[in-house]
Amino acid sequence: MTNMHLAELNVGRLVAPQDDPRVADFMANLDRINGLAKRMPGFQWMMEGESGAGNTDAAINGDALFIPNLSVWESVETLEKFVWGTIHKQFYERRAEWFEVLDAMHFVMWWVPQGHEPDLDEALSRLDHLQENGDSDHAFGWSYLKEARMWRSNGCDQGAAE
Repeated sequence: MTNMHLAELNVGRLVAPQDDPRVADFMANLDRINGLAKRMPGFQWMMEGESGAGNTDAAINGDALFIPNLSVWESVETLEKFVWGTIHKQFYERRAEWFEVLDAMHFVMWWVPQGHEPDLDEALSRLDHLQENGDSDHAFGWSYLKEARMWRSNGCDQGAAE
């Protein structure tokens, strides 16, 4: 979409507190993977917390085990390239080690004007809309995007964190 960028929110709930050995490998690589995202062509912006790249400080509904990832990308293709065309894919494939399988959908995308940096409330509102109404121009998942190609071959389990 011209003059629009792609925002994405992915919410995962850790299987253990951030300082627990069961999630140590994930936590130890978070800055590395988010740093890679920031260097990717098409990366525009990422919500960050006090403690480094990404946002492990933002408890959702008071639950510190929830880890939100909120970022903005130039296009579907640039986001897909990062998710499935870099080392990120190896960590994505290990998500079941670190994240609970969630009952509700936890991933949403939507178009934003260039330069817009959505906050967590806006992103959670989009996620709620998707959960309540399904895919629409207001909030959608990978299957809604006809230009999403890498997603189709790599697949997404709707339960585990994406």
